[in-house]
Amino acid sequence: MNPLDKERAPSARTQVRRVAQRGQYDQATLYAILDEAYVCHIAFTGDDGVHCLPTACWREGDHLYIHGSNGSRMLKLAATGAQVCVAITHLDGLVLARSAFNHSMNYRSAVIYGAFELVSGEAKAATLDTFLESFAPGRSGEARAGNAKELAATTVLRISLTEAAAKIRTGGPKDDEEDLGLPVWAGVLPMKLAPLAPLAEAGTTAMPEYVRNWHPATPNSTE
Repeated sequence: MNPLDKERAPSARTQVRRVAQRGQYDQATLYAILDEAYVCHIAFTGDDGVHCLPTACWREGDHLYIHGSNGSRMLKLAATGAQVCVAITHLDGLVLARSAFNHSMNYRSAVIYGAFELVSGEAKAATLDTFLESFAPGRSGEARAGNAKELAATTVLRISLTEAAAKIRTGGPKDDEEDLGLPVWAGVLPMKLAPLAPLAEAGTTAMPEYVRNWHPATPNSTE
């Protein structure tokens, strides 16, 4: 895939129209947002209407991947090549303005349009290893690999990132000039998804390095 144009949307439906200056169309920005995500939301149309469901995701190269049980209604429909829309959002802060109307949020978001394709054969097992590595580098070499029965019961799909766009808001409140003198606190309440200390399962082995490094307060033991 060629790098996305920073200034131009790849299609009409990925063109950011509302507050258009927040639209980002370059590959580096898109990939950074996807690589920080553990969950995406997939919108699709079924026989009984429109649905939007969350599922785990990971990026490998120029595709976003998902997986699940062969019995999943969403995966079975997506495997047929039906059109879907995939959304990812990171909330970075609550923006408090002097007026109620101008409150906002800081965020980084991405939307992908297109159709999923089935991943099979050796590539299926390999990309599931990549999924584990996205949790913690080195994990796929320690955990038991999926056996033939487990792999056969799992559907893996991927969607191309050629039709995608990002939208980002940063900075403080955008108050109207006439409100700047109001005696009201204004600013940003930052937030982020942050790791907490690991919780070891009873009877487990000593913590590997990637678990010890997960959080500064992690003890160097299984206790």
